[in-house]
Amino acid sequence: MRKLALYSILLVIGLVFSQLLPVMAGGAYSPVTTTVKVLTMIGLSFIMIHVGYEFYIDKRNLKQYGWDYIVAMTAAAFPWIFVTLYFVYVMLPPEMWSSWDAWKETLLAGRFAAPTSAGVLFSMMAAAGLGATWLYRKARILAIFDDLDTVLLMIPLKMLMVGLVWQLGFAIAVMGILLAAAWFWMEKIRIPITWPWVLSYAVIIAVSSEILYDFSKIVDDSIPIHIEVLLPAFVLGVVIAHPRKSDGSEDHGTLERSGEKRASTIISGIFMVLVGLNMPPVFASEAITEITRNIASGVLAQQEMMGWSSIIWHVLVVTAISNMGKMFPALCYRREAHWRERIAVAIGMWPRGEVGAGVLVVSLSYGIGGAVVTVAMLSLALNLLLTGFFIFIVKRLLSGIPKAVLPSM
Repeated sequence: MRKLALYSILLVIGLVFSQLLPVMAGGAYSPVTTTVKVLTMIGLSFIMIHVGYEFYIDKRNLKQYGWDYIVAMTAAAFPWIFVTLYFVYVMLPPEMWSSWDAWKETLLAGRFAAPTSAGVLFSMMAAAGLGATWLYRKARILAIFDDLDTVLLMIPLKMLMVGLVWQLGFAIAVMGILLAAAWFWMEKIRIPITWPWVLSYAVIIAVSSEILYDFSKIVDDSIPIHIEVLLPAFVLGVVIAHPRKSDGSEDHGTLERSGEKRASTIISGIFMVLVGLNMPPVFASEAITEITRNIASGVLAQQEMMGWSSIIWHVLVVTAISNMGKMFPALCYRREAHWRERIAVAIGMWPRGEVGAGVLVVSLSYGIGGAVVTVAMLSLALNLLLTGFFIFIVKRLLSGIPKAVLPSM
């Protein structure tokens, strides 16, 4: 549990400095945040390459994965629906309930509640010593499908905001090609898998994504192309062939060497700090607040800001209902796992981080602001702060399972 506690502390450090960054960076705030974002994507790519490397699909039993995707889809959809309805019917005045513009903006802003933070979840579970459990294997599948569903659903949401444009079609085509590559070339590409190489692959993926984004802004600044690194990195891990021993059998010890584990721990720790640093400034200075007010032009931004006591209450409620929306997996897999494991899987889906923060950044780019975005940011921050506690609950749930009913590994 020491590593889990360390990762939690690093997350908090990142969150604290994210609020101090506008003052510390001053005029260099924009390039500093861009650098932090790229470094975060490099760390996420590194983690997701390893996740993809350990991921395996039995093509003879596709029905099981179809059900996994449905379960993951509910885990992504229910929090989104619950939070969006709360934003509209509780936080907005009745005269806006029938406003299509308000619905569009809350549908996009509420999407922050949907994605499980795959990088944070996998790092925390591994730190808690859960890497060899049924829980970890199932959470790995569900979290990846969860984030994939979030990325896919962002496309129609962007269409609502900007219309049907060729950039979104390009993004869909790229994702289709990546998924096809993962299916046909699973474990067939023989390239090195030691940490310096994986870090190099991660840098290439993250930098390529940013170059494509910046280049597309030159073509059309209003609708840039942004391919999230999560899917390319995961697919690369899936297609990498596992090393073989001299007798032809798989060498499972490549990533178990002390140097590999040490490097993975250090990079995951840095990633935790960077995830915290990606949190937009909530307790900003008056200058930053004025800039945000000028950028935000949507209908939600025009609403009068509520007091902090009301905001804190909304943050607690939104955090609770978004996490409750993740509980559907606890009702599934009755033939595979003990009820404690099923609850543990659902709670394991609670952590949110880089993908949810990315959704909020997208929301801000479309001029969405006001109390809704403030509550969304603070809820995301609270959820991040509680990540270590969530994983602690998961570990305690698993410790109470009788050995006789544990599923075979």
